[in-house]
Amino acid sequence: MKTKIPLVALAAFAISFWTSSLIAQQKKLPDFIANKLDAYIQKGMKDWRIPGMAVAIVKDDKIVFMKGYGVKKLGAKNANKNKVDENTLFMIGSNTKAFTASLITILQAEKKLRLRDKVTKWMPGFRLKDPLATKELMIEDLLCHRIGFATFQGDFVYWGSDLTRAEVIQKMQLITPARTFRRDWGYCNAAFVLAGELIPKVINKSWEAAVKEKILTPLNMNNTLMLGQDLQKANNKALPYTWANDQLQLLSINPINNLAPAGSMSSSVKDMTKWLRALINTGKIDGKQVLPRWAIRAICRPKSILGMDLRNKVNTHFYLYGLGLGINDRAGKLTFSHTGGVDGYVSSVMFVPEEKLGIVVLTNQDQHNFYNNLTDEIRDAFLGLPFQNHSNKSLKRFQRQQAKTKAKEKQWSEKIAQNNAPSLPLKAFTGAYQHEVYGAISLKLKKGKLQIRFSHHPKLIGHLEHIANNEFRCTFSDLAFGVEKTVFKIEEGKVNHLILRVSDFIEVIPYKFVKNK
Repeated sequence: MKTKIPLVALAAFAISFWTSSLIAQQKKLPDFIANKLDAYIQKGMKDWRIPGMAVAIVKDDKIVFMKGYGVKKLGAKNANKNKVDENTLFMIGSNTKAFTASLITILQAEKKLRLRDKVTKWMPGFRLKDPLATKELMIEDLLCHRIGFATFQGDFVYWGSDLTRAEVIQKMQLITPARTFRRDWGYCNAAFVLAGELIPKVINKSWEAAVKEKILTPLNMNNTLMLGQDLQKANNKALPYTWANDQLQLLSINPINNLAPAGSMSSSVKDMTKWLRALINTGKIDGKQVLPRWAIRAICRPKSILGMDLRNKVNTHFYLYGLGLGINDRAGKLTFSHTGGVDGYVSSVMFVPEEKLGIVVLTNQDQHNFYNNLTDEIRDAFLGLPFQNHSNKSLKRFQRQQAKTKAKEKQWSEKIAQNNAPSLPLKAFTGAYQHEVYGAISLKLKKGKLQIRFSHHPKLIGHLEHIANNEFRCTFSDLAFGVEKTVFKIEEGKVNHLILRVSDFIEVIPYKFVKNK
């Protein structure tokens, strides 16, 4: 009992000091941040139906705002324990990529590898379908998305599947690239998996162990987790939700361990402020060089061109990509940022070194754009730009898209209700189908309806209902895969193949599965 008294007093003093310091700092903050941010966040959460959120801002190497909002789980009994706080964990999705890229650049700073090393130097058996890309592919190419794949190409094969990281890499050689090697930019999760799996070849440690040793431990990011199963076991975590069928629906935590170097990490805003400080200060924390200066500068160096926007009214002219980071100008200042999305979680990380500004927003609902809107509004306030109410504009676009989706689904439902028969009996559609990259799926009849089963997604089921003209509505049992149209091609009185689509969140490119003879 005696030991608790000084500890409590010390804690109270620390809280009081931090609060006084924060109040002093807030007097210097833009009006939107000091007086309106809290209300803006609460309104945005209500408008976008976000259960929980955490936000932090670093300015001039100090935390000037850090707060949790909402709840970790809807309907939980213990209200106090259910509140989101600064230590609540969220999956950060593709914000993992900057950690993976930094690990690689740290290893270069340690002279363990070089960004321009050929991938085959460390993984001699690696192949891509394009022989030139196989021969010339460098580690650097993996980290800036210029391997020739289109954005998300191949992700349906990997996302939520039972493939290992090694099998994900093996599948890459079967993909026909939709873009041109090293000329076109295409966001590629598998490329980061490959980058992560080079780590054991270089230093004989796993990607997750190396990130923890080289980055998390030096930065005292002790609350940050590397893998999805670690989050599943954590106590102070926000559970994932999505908006579907006009309601919030709880999802299972998707560990995506086979894509881990591309997106499996979980963190809190308190831990992420340490990461932001290191990024803003090129590896320095409290005057000490914790991470190699060159390593942080390297991930911020532009490698790929995404596009240009010459409309001066938006104060942004170019969009580039470094290593695991997006780069653009805003009101004449360089801005570095990335977003992350995993089932039920979306997040945003942004820093503006010239302003010594860093922002992190973590949320536990994946059907909204408020995480982006909020980050942009905070950035603009510090850059002296007028308040634009990004959320309202974005919400109207989202609602229009939702209305189109509902109209399409209503039209499908009306046609399904007409009970039009396909050109062949349902039995003729059953059987095994094959795709050169994915592998096998099978169609079976259950209670008079067709179901699709997937060889690499053993828990996933596609429930088919005939719309018209051999087109079926496919409702996936996993909400992340969406509700999409599956089209069958009939030739000479037999089913030849089907065209399968999943939600754009996973992959835009459709898959042609040919029916086995």
